[in-house]
Amino acid sequence: MPTLLPLSLRPLAAAALLCAGGAQAQETFKIAYIDPLSGPFANVGELMLNHIQFAVEDINAKGGVNKVPLQLLQFDSKLSAQESQSALQAAIDQGARAIITGGSGSSVVTALVQSAARHNQRNPGKEVMVLNHSSIDPELTGKACNFWHFMFDANTAMRMKAISDYIKTEPSIQKVYLLNQDYAHGKQWAAYGRSMVGAARPDIQFVGETLHPIGKVKDFAPYVSKVKASGADTIISGNWGQDMALLLKAAGDAGLDYRYFNHSAGGVPGTVLAVSQAGKGQLTWVAEWHPGQANRPAADAQAKAYKAKMGKDFLSPRIDITVRFLAAAIQKSQSTDPLKVATAMENMVLDTSIGKVRMRGQDHQLLLPQVVNTIAPVDGKRVTAGWEGTQWGFRTDAVIPAEQLTLDSACQMKRPERL
Repeated sequence: MPTLLPLSLRPLAAAALLCAGGAQAQETFKIAYIDPLSGPFANVGELMLNHIQFAVEDINAKGGVNKVPLQLLQFDSKLSAQESQSALQAAIDQGARAIITGGSGSSVVTALVQSAARHNQRNPGKEVMVLNHSSIDPELTGKACNFWHFMFDANTAMRMKAISDYIKTEPSIQKVYLLNQDYAHGKQWAAYGRSMVGAARPDIQFVGETLHPIGKVKDFAPYVSKVKASGADTIISGNWGQDMALLLKAAGDAGLDYRYFNHSAGGVPGTVLAVSQAGKGQLTWVAEWHPGQANRPAADAQAKAYKAKMGKDFLSPRIDITVRFLAAAIQKSQSTDPLKVATAMENMVLDTSIGKVRMRGQDHQLLLPQVVNTIAPVDGKRVTAGWEGTQWGFRTDAVIPAEQLTLDSACQMKRPERL
């Protein structure tokens, strides 16, 4: 690690001493990770960081990109737009050319994208890209789209479409309660749930709707009481991290056996354990892959390699894909200039552990399949392996190809003047 770098940067994969003949330090392509590493969602931030670190170190072990190593810097967003913007400036000052983020929520990522865009406009030739792995507000690739932003996850509308298509085949679902975190994504998840599920199943009754503070509720019993009083059999909730775990606990403690529909909670550490401890309820979520999914040998192999190296479970191929896509675009453009790299990334098709995926040039939305799956007890048939030390794993309910989820975009992309 260069001794002049501030300790707060803590480079994870510097590789800065790779040099010609060992006499001169070679250039690195610096990537800054900005996501929560403290507070109620620190475990989520660490999960994401580990996936990125694994990909960076794997690429560097194979010689880097065009013989240029990647260098990973890390910053704690603290789930704050202000902290994230300060981290962005610090990252730029240290020479970062790409920012990887997404776990801090849509409002924080939107602020980061706006700040990066302002910097890029004022500093042509010194631009920075924002690669978003988990913040799925459709506006980020819709009306608020920006040339410097790329989304590597299916957005909220795409995920809810996958769930709605599945709910259409489940007549047992009759009465739905919308219980969500009180911020942009929670409100969107509720709105898309009401509109898309309602369109897919006009017979369903929406019997209640509540928003609660994000990351601050310690006991969800009062909220569960409201759900019970409504007569609901199903909860559509965008909760994640401790907010989902505590909701499951409260419902389980009350002996309530709800069906939950969520965007990504099953991919967060502790969720399977929370479901098993609750003992009641079925959590159905949607992602690009789930552990143990059939007919995904490349993902299985990557999961084993990740476990062997990191000592943790591999959960999110899309986060790994974010780094691989960046490396492929650097390779394709034969440049480390973010403008050339971003241009190369547009409409790129990459063969990944979950199959071929494409970055749509129109709005910078990655098009990838979605798997509707449910956390369920191991039965030796559809669920063959336990997770997080439990006898609960993942049951595939439906695999929906990307083309079936490709929705229209309102993006009117403004391209940089120096293109």
